[in-house]
Amino acid sequence: MMAAQALALLREVSRLEAPLEELRALQSVLQSVPLSELREQAAELHLGPLFSLLHENHREQTALCVSILERLLQAVEPVHVARNLKGDLQRGLTHPSDSVKILTLSQVGRIVENSDAVTEILNNAELLKQVVYCIGGENLSVAKAAIKSLSRISLTQAGLEALFESNLLDDLKNVMKTNDIVRYRVYELIVEISSVSPESLNYCTTSGLVTQLLRELTGEDVLVRATCIETVTSLASTHHGRQYLAQEGVIDQISNIIVGADSDPFSSFYLPGFVKFFGNLAIMDSPQQVCERYPVFVEKVFEMTESQDPTMVGVAVDTIGILGSNVEGKQVLQKTGTRFERLLVKIGYQAKNASTELKIRCLDALSSLLYLPPEQQTDDLLRMTESWFSSLSRDPLELFRGISNQPFPDLRCAALKVFTAIADQPWAQKLMFNSPGFVEYVMDRSVERDKASKDAKYELVKALANSKTIAEIFGNPNYLRLRTYLSEGPYYVKPISTTAVEGAE
Repeated sequence: MMAAQALALLREVSRLEAPLEELRALQSVLQSVPLSELREQAAELHLGPLFSLLHENHREQTALCVSILERLLQAVEPVHVARNLKGDLQRGLTHPSDSVKILTLSQVGRIVENSDAVTEILNNAELLKQVVYCIGGENLSVAKAAIKSLSRISLTQAGLEALFESNLLDDLKNVMKTNDIVRYRVYELIVEISSVSPESLNYCTTSGLVTQLLRELTGEDVLVRATCIETVTSLASTHHGRQYLAQEGVIDQISNIIVGADSDPFSSFYLPGFVKFFGNLAIMDSPQQVCERYPVFVEKVFEMTESQDPTMVGVAVDTIGILGSNVEGKQVLQKTGTRFERLLVKIGYQAKNASTELKIRCLDALSSLLYLPPEQQTDDLLRMTESWFSSLSRDPLELFRGISNQPFPDLRCAALKVFTAIADQPWAQKLMFNSPGFVEYVMDRSVERDKASKDAKYELVKALANSKTIAEIFGNPNYLRLRTYLSEGPYYVKPISTTAVEGAE
C-alpha cells in the first residue's frame, strides 16, 4: 500500500517542473516503506527524473533528491545501477555539491563490490576517470570514498589492467599535481593496492609511483619525509612489501638517515616516524635480526628516552612496547643489560610524574613488556619479568595502585592493564597477596565508577581467576570470591539490605 503511494508520487515528480511539495511528501512516505516492498517494485522505479532534478541548482530540491535516491537506490540491484544509470553516475561525480558526489560514490562502491556489476564499470573509462578526479576534491569524505572504490577495483586482474594499463594512470598523475595533500592521498591508494599481492605491487612499481614516493622519503624536505614514512610503513606491513623495500635498499637508507639525524637540527620532524618504522619492522619479521642488522635503531630508541622533548620520549616508549610485545623482542631488550634496567627506572618515573598522555603511554608499554603468554612462562622468563617489574620503582605495586585510584578513566584503565598483564605470573600473585589491602582492592566493586574502568577491573579478575596457581597462592576463600565476581559479571550491583529499615518502623 505504502509502496504504491510512493510510486504514484514518483510519477508525479517526473511530470512536474518544480515538484518541491511532492518531493517532501515522497521523502516522508519512503521512511515507512520497508526495503523489501521497494525491491519488489524495483522495475517500476524510474530514477532518471530524480537525477535530473539534482542539476537545477536548487538547494532544498537537491537535498530532498539525495535523500530519496539514497533510499530508493538501496532497492535497485548494483548491476541495474551500473547498466542503466551510467550517465547519471557520471554527471553525479562532477556535481558541485559534495552530498551528490558522496551519494554517487556510494553507488560506485556497491557496484565494485559486485562481481557482475563491476565489469560494466571497468569498460567505462569516462566514469573511472571521474572517480580518479574525486581524489583531488576538497572534501575528505569524497576523496576517501573514491580511494576505497579504486582500491576495491584493483583486487582483480581486470581492475589492475584498467587502472594501470590505460590513460587512467595519466589521470592519477595529473590529480597528484593538485597539491601536497592530494599527492599523499594517491600514494596511500598506491600502497593499499600494493599490499594486496606481489603482482599488484609489481603493477604499482611499474607505474613509477612507488619510486616517486621513495624518492620523496629520502629527499631533502623534512616535512614531506615525515608524511611519507607513514605511507612507507604501511607498505612494510606485508611480507612482499618488506622484501621489495629491502631489495631496493630503502631500509638501509632509512637506517642511514637515522645515523645522520644527530647533525640535522630538523630531525625531530621525521625521527619519530623513522624509529616507529623500525619498531614495526622488528615485530613483523624478527626483532633479533632487525636489531642486529640495524643497531642504530636500538641505540636511537634508548637515546630518545633521555630526551627533554616529551614527544621523543613518547615515541621511544611506544617503540619499546612494540619491540617487547613478543618473547624474542623481550630477550633482545634483556640482552642490553643495565641499559634496559636504567630505562625501566625512567619509565617508572615518567609513569608517576609525566603528563597524563605520556603516563598512559608508559603504562601501555609496561603492559606489553611484562605480559608473558602462559605457554612461554619458563623459569628464566618469569625471573626476567619479575626483575623488570622491581626495577620500576621502590614499590611498583603501590605506584600502579595509586594511579588506578585517580579520577581519570583512561589512566585507571592503563594501570589496571599493567596488573592484568602480570596477573597470571606466580611472583606477581605472591606480591599482590602480600601487599596490605590489595586483595580487597581487587574485590571491591565500588572503586570503579565508569564502564571502561569496570571492564578493565573485570579483565584483571578474569586473569587472576583463570590462573592455575591462584588458589594455592591466594588461598581457597579468595579464589572462590574471584570466581563469584567473575560469574556476576563486570556491572553487578549488590542488592541493598532492607533489614535496617524494617526495624525502624
